[in-house]
Amino acid sequence: MTYLLDANVFVTAKNAHYGLDFVPGFWEWIAANHSSGKLRSIDKVGHELLRGHDELAEWAKARPSGFFATCSPAKITPGLIDLAKWASSPAKSFKPSAISEFLQSADYYLVAHAKAEGYVVVTHETSEPNSKKRVKIPDACHHLGVQYINPFNMLRTEQARFR
Repeated sequence: MTYLLDANVFVTAKNAHYGLDFVPGFWEWIAANHSSGKLRSIDKVGHELLRGHDELAEWAKARPSGFFATCSPAKITPGLIDLAKWASSPAKSFKPSAISEFLQSADYYLVAHAKAEGYVVVTHETSEPNSKKRVKIPDACHHLGVQYINPFNMLRTEQARFR
């Protein structure tokens, strides 16, 4: 199983539970599991983190090539098209601003990338299938048949230990 991490996993970890200064084991675990091929993120998430101009941006900048992966357009395009049609469908009735925000977000690419590569999306977001104001990652995952998990369950599944 390979995990694809949403930006909120990194941001929430830094700001709340696993600060770079007091739980370096979390960040070392992330790096080690990337090295072993178990997790990564996408280039658009990397760009979001780099805009922060903080310690998380420095951490992201130091990641090896491939940590924030790109997916070939040929592989990702079918998922992008399917998600765009789904989000824009009258049956979903998302507000135009929600559709526009989603189609310009890293989330849109994250879910399509996960579909193309068979990855599990890791996010703090929770499903809100009746939301009209925001397209949520779990709901987009559900539409494409992509598995998703929250970071804590990923850590438990992988038996992460920070010493």
